Amino acid sequence: MTNTLIIPGYLGSGEGHWQRHWLARDPDAVLVEQDSWEKPELESWLERLGDYIERFPGSALVAHSLGVPLVAHLVRRNPNIEVSRALFVAPADVELRVDVHECFSSFVPMPLERLPFPVTVAASRNDNYVSFERAASFAVAWGARMIDMGYAGHVNVESGFGAWPGGPDLLPPLPDVEIPLDRVARPGHGLFRKAG
Repeated sequence: MTNTLIIPGYLGSGEGHWQRHWLARDPDAVLVEQDSWEKPELESWLERLGDYIERFPGSALVAHSLGVPLVAHLVRRNPNIEVSRALFVAPADVELRVDVHECFSSFVPMPLERLPFPVTVAASRNDNYVSFERAASFAVAWGARMIDMGYAGHVNVESGFGAWPGGPDLLPPLPDVEIPLDRVARPGHGLFRKAG
């Protein structure tokens, strides 16, 4: 059975966040806990994420915000890491946000090496943590499929994403399952329902 590792970002994913709902719905989902959500530090966060991946090899990764550059840094250091696929939602642009959140400094620069597993990047057009254009450039560098979430803020509770039942549908299929290259989800599609 393939597990799903839920990887929150800065401040964690608190009560009502779509990642918490995913955990509640998916019996194979596991939350990657960090010692301090308020004081992110790349080395300690990398060590913790690496521990989870060792315990659950071949897992799918579901990362939000600062969890996205965390995964990118881990893969840069361990390109043969055992991950089946990943969904990156609202990737935090650490280079842009370090002026506001100095605690992001250890995550700079954003790793932009091609990722060795299928990835979907879901990005919003009015996210304070990343411009849509920067998120698109990350997706190209990582070799990822890009999903336009429309005007969805930071895709969190504050922007109306609670249960978000369509979230799991954005995970790329497992590598041995083919999908049409021209399949593009658009805002208004069932994948983008914020709450259910």
